[in-house]
Amino acid sequence: MLVSELISRSGAKPAAVSGDAEVTSLTSDSRDVKPGALFVCMPGKNQDSHKFIPQAVASGAVAVVAHSQEGFDAARRIGVAAMWAPPEPLRDLIWRLAKEFHGNLTQRMMVVGVTGTNGKTTTAWVIRDMLVAAGRQAAYIGTLGIQTPKQERLLENTTPLPIEMNNLIAECAADGSDSLAMEVSSHALTEHRADGIEFDAAVFTNLTQDHLDFHGSMEEYEKAKLRLFTDFPPQSSKHFTAAINVDDPIGAKWFDNLKTSKIAYGIDSGVLKCHPEEIALDHLILNFCYSGRTVQTTAHLGGTFNVYNCLSAVAGFMAMGFTMDQAAEALTSAKPVPGRFEAVPNNKGIGIIVDYAHTPDALEKLLESTRKLDHKRIITVFGCGGDRDSNKRPKMARAASEFSDVTVVTSDNPRTEDPQSILDQVAAGLVPNKEAVNIIDRREAIKYAVDHAKPGDIVVIAGKGHENYQIIGRTKHPMDDRELAREALG
Repeated sequence: MLVSELISRSGAKPAAVSGDAEVTSLTSDSRDVKPGALFVCMPGKNQDSHKFIPQAVASGAVAVVAHSQEGFDAARRIGVAAMWAPPEPLRDLIWRLAKEFHGNLTQRMMVVGVTGTNGKTTTAWVIRDMLVAAGRQAAYIGTLGIQTPKQERLLENTTPLPIEMNNLIAECAADGSDSLAMEVSSHALTEHRADGIEFDAAVFTNLTQDHLDFHGSMEEYEKAKLRLFTDFPPQSSKHFTAAINVDDPIGAKWFDNLKTSKIAYGIDSGVLKCHPEEIALDHLILNFCYSGRTVQTTAHLGGTFNVYNCLSAVAGFMAMGFTMDQAAEALTSAKPVPGRFEAVPNNKGIGIIVDYAHTPDALEKLLESTRKLDHKRIITVFGCGGDRDSNKRPKMARAASEFSDVTVVTSDNPRTEDPQSILDQVAAGLVPNKEAVNIIDRREAIKYAVDHAKPGDIVVIAGKGHENYQIIGRTKHPMDDRELAREALG
């Protein structure tokens, strides 16, 4: 497609345009440029992406999108087609270009988005499994990467940048996907990464403290999440239905004000409810109630908090147009989610659970759920990431020590912060006179917890879940909590 055609057909409004060229691919990563590419220079905090224009052109880029006059002029001097939009208008321009270039694929797919502080990954993952069970060729995009009928791999971001997001959707379509379940993070909603995607339905799970280093306040965090339910439906040609957890006070407030089709769900409130019959480490027996009817089903996910995740998935599934009976049947096919209440089997008589919980609310819910299982003691290993919201560190400690018999504070992803400084801030929130130990090295911390566990104890390793790395400085080092637990078991 010619750049001029792409602009006119997409409704994009660049501040300036120079030249024309036929474009065969889009990317915002100069390392991925192929001959015929349109290279989009995204604004960045650490460096000026315009400096990669020569590299992109050398690799075959025929057109450039710049976010400054200087970048636009640099592209013109090199002799490639160029367009320019300042950073704010750029957000609108790039999703329009990407959507048009790929032919508005989500208009022809069944798409559900999941947002909220906790439960996004499990809910989206389970919905994807339910769609497959219902006969759809479904894909997933989120924290666990991309999964299509033909492939799966990890991604850098829960919700990628808009150019990459649309490229991923094109991959899903090329792999035969007719449906998509995706996580939509607050960062992505703030930065308009998912704009242009035509959702059939969206799920709100809950809102608790997280990402305040990015949003600045709970009000701004809430505002970002709300965009999925207010700003996206008008962008779409589809009928849109919201599934809202009205047990959550924010969800209840939203539900009363939303103008879209909507389903209220909850354990205590809503038209769709769920009551657990049995909660175990590896399964749940659940009763779903809707419109005066009750259906019982079994889910192969364990722990109390997964009751909500299964309920959120069923609500999202019904918001897409399926019946409660279809949802209950499909839920039986859902598989356990990697790094989410994932058990590490062993023959030592101890329970070991690896989970991604990395907010105070998520950790509290994880440990509350664990306490409801048969156990003698709970030993919790956790840490807090560096270069992230430091206000939650003592709150995480309070949650861990209140609900555990032994707390082992260790490093998460320290990034560019001093690990000892992070541990000191975390330790300030520990409950006085409860058993606790600080061990900076995560491998040693996990070994300490496993070595000190006795038959009947449960070791909870929280914070990293499915992640197979630890970020120290700006470098990712191989590290997997599940492997560390197996190593500690000998």
